[in-house]
Amino acid sequence: MTTNTAAAPDRVPGSSRYRDRFPLELGGKLQRRTLVVLSTATILGGLGFGASASVGALLLAEVSGNDAISGLAAAMSNAGAAAAGIPLARIAARRGRRTAVVLGSSVAMLGALLAIGGAAISVWWVLALGIGILGVASAVQLLSRFAATDLALPKNRARDLSLVVWSITVGAVIGPNLMGPGAVVGGWIGVTPLAGVFVFTFFAQLAAVCVNFFGLRPDPLLTARLLQAEAEKSSDVRPETTSEVAASRSAKILAIVIIGMAQAIMVGLMAMTPLHLKHHGGSDALVGVTLSLHIAGMYALSPVFGILAGKIGRLPVIVGGWAILLVAIYFAFISGDNNGYVQIAMTLVGIGWSAVTVAGAALLTDLTTLGERPKWQGRADTFMSASGAAAGVLAGIVFAMSDFSILALVALALLTLGVIASMYPKLRVARQH
Repeated sequence: MTTNTAAAPDRVPGSSRYRDRFPLELGGKLQRRTLVVLSTATILGGLGFGASASVGALLLAEVSGNDAISGLAAAMSNAGAAAAGIPLARIAARRGRRTAVVLGSSVAMLGALLAIGGAAISVWWVLALGIGILGVASAVQLLSRFAATDLALPKNRARDLSLVVWSITVGAVIGPNLMGPGAVVGGWIGVTPLAGVFVFTFFAQLAAVCVNFFGLRPDPLLTARLLQAEAEKSSDVRPETTSEVAASRSAKILAIVIIGMAQAIMVGLMAMTPLHLKHHGGSDALVGVTLSLHIAGMYALSPVFGILAGKIGRLPVIVGGWAILLVAIYFAFISGDNNGYVQIAMTLVGIGWSAVTVAGAALLTDLTTLGERPKWQGRADTFMSASGAAAGVLAGIVFAMSDFSILALVALALLTLGVIASMYPKLRVARQH
């Protein structure tokens, strides 16, 4: 484990080339430049992914002629992200973050092409497979947020991570509005109008590939290893440069559970919100506004939670997130035919999710050493995406057999598991940062 972490400086790819060009130090100009590159690429990748996510379910229903098939869109997307989490993390550990995110976005481009092809030949399972492969773009976004912490000072990790998370907002908000232009593009290339959105997805992923390929140099993870190797050779070492927290395996697992439970609560409630609103007379416009409020809650306040996690600690922010989610679940439980309560619930679900996942990701980073960090971050991303996929399927079953209030009780059970995990004493190591 320590071999990779303390690799000799001359073995770090690209280190000599960029030593004179960039100031290789934690929290310096290179870190600020890295944040700009990661945020820009995340906006582009999120733009395309947000556009396709908004029409995936509709397009599956159209191509298959079966509304029940539409539920596969979210499940396949989350499954694709889950399948890519650990492989991308392994690539990052061996070759650096840049190689991993560029490869991931390239695979997502292939998914977009496959989705267009599936729609063109009217074969729903090909379309679903394309959506699943496109889900790798979500794994790239998750990996990018961790890449933002590689060169960050420990006290700034949560803040820098949250800035990349916040950049997802742009794609999430603009993406669904590309349905109109996508219909025009679909007509140009001779496919169903909804499939035209995936053309934007393809080119957005291509742009993200270019930004990361040319901009993410030197690689943040490889540079961090270089810095650690040089610091270990020096007799004058700043404590914040080399301090790494030794944490038990159970602490790391519970940090991952915390992130996964927040994801499961969010996806489970969000997945059934459109149907719940429709069943109680809600219009398409109401559904759109509700989902927009939810998405705004997920990302708009992420920098606030990142800053708070740096100032008051990771666990207090996580606990605050659980409290917000508890209030959200309460409003979901009592909502009935009150669409206003549903909107309050989904907005709070987004805010609570943001608090828990931003602080939870920073917590996991604190609990891992530089050498093992990519491996555990990959596990966290995989578990997070898998939790979302499982919650989406479970929510559909529960909602079909009961109603939204019972689904809220299931979310409460998941929240209880998350709260219990947060009470583990050894997680308090994060307060050191």
